[in-house]
Amino acid sequence: MNVFVINSGSSSIKYQLISMPEAKVLCSGLVDRIGQEGSKVEHKSFLPQGEVKKVLEIPVPHHSVGLTEVASLLTNAEVGVISDPSQVEVVGHRVVHGGEKFASTQVITPEIKAKIKALFPLAPLHNPANYLGIEVAESIFPHARQIAVFDTAFHQSMPAQAYRMSIPNDLYVNHGIRAYGFHGTSHKYVSERAGEYLQKSDSKVITIHLGNGCSMAAVEGGKCMDTSMGLGPMNGLIMGTRAGDIDQSVIFYLVRELGYSLDEVNNLLNKKSGMLGLTGFSDMRDIGKLYHQGQPEAILAYQLYAYRIKKYIGSFAAAMNGLDAIVFTGGVGENDQLTRTFVCEKMDFLGIQLDPEKNKLPNTGLRAIQTDASSVQILVIPTNEELEIARQCFGIED
Repeated sequence: MNVFVINSGSSSIKYQLISMPEAKVLCSGLVDRIGQEGSKVEHKSFLPQGEVKKVLEIPVPHHSVGLTEVASLLTNAEVGVISDPSQVEVVGHRVVHGGEKFASTQVITPEIKAKIKALFPLAPLHNPANYLGIEVAESIFPHARQIAVFDTAFHQSMPAQAYRMSIPNDLYVNHGIRAYGFHGTSHKYVSERAGEYLQKSDSKVITIHLGNGCSMAAVEGGKCMDTSMGLGPMNGLIMGTRAGDIDQSVIFYLVRELGYSLDEVNNLLNKKSGMLGLTGFSDMRDIGKLYHQGQPEAILAYQLYAYRIKKYIGSFAAAMNGLDAIVFTGGVGENDQLTRTFVCEKMDFLGIQLDPEKNKLPNTGLRAIQTDASSVQILVIPTNEELEIARQCFGIED
């Protein structure tokens, strides 16, 4: 079975065509910096004669342009791995928000699409992009079965004291207002890899997913016990354009004293805050260059970014009453050694001691970067949300 996995993020599309059940990747790629300068499509095909790469440096103003380019690459004369779109039997979609209705993988029907669309307000940067991916895929692969894998599903194991909020009960009972959590597919994949590496079925692991969107999860014995994001994917860590945790009074001040509308506040906290608000850039690669040039705003931004992560490590370790490992994953977590340095420094009390030389090693797969004296494992595990999605799509019953 050929499963084409589409992972639409807020500013990127990752994709893989995977032959299941052998989990053989036929091609993979990334549409990067969607809606930004320097956007491009990086495509790799794994052909009998070897790996073939193709890079398209083209404007990608929105997701539909990117997905259309990706679809054409699948049958491209130079790098194509299939001769006809009908050879794609299943399209697996990452969908960020499933609310309480979706605790498992779902075959997409008009009813499922309507429910995904109804959840747009809870994930305004992602669910619309995920929905668009479904619509485009339905037109490009009309014979394929479309399947949705929800980011929120992994976090359904959280106990009530972790997901409930201290607001009137009827807001939860009648309106479902609670913490749901996100990046669940990634947290599930890397926590399982960490458990295998540690060879401990009841391991206590904190997974730290850092990309344009960022979140953390406390995972005990393979089950999520808490996570940093909440009702929508704005809460918790400082992100590329999202503010993360913020004093609620700021919202009222913006509205009452500065004249902001609620839509303007939502746009500010979702799209103009985070690292973008602090530095003028949302991409950590750009901010890292400014840091090394000694720009004060970039230095402070890195300090704030890491400080928030450190606070969650402390609270999650307390919630689990112990800690065996922390896991860095996602584009920033896997590749930005400066972030890992800032996060792990002065964490000796929790038994976290980073080895600076191991931290400098290139991203070549799962690796441990702690010192011999560290009682907590510090792992860098490349996430593979696409493989996890393909597995769930292949395992779903008709």
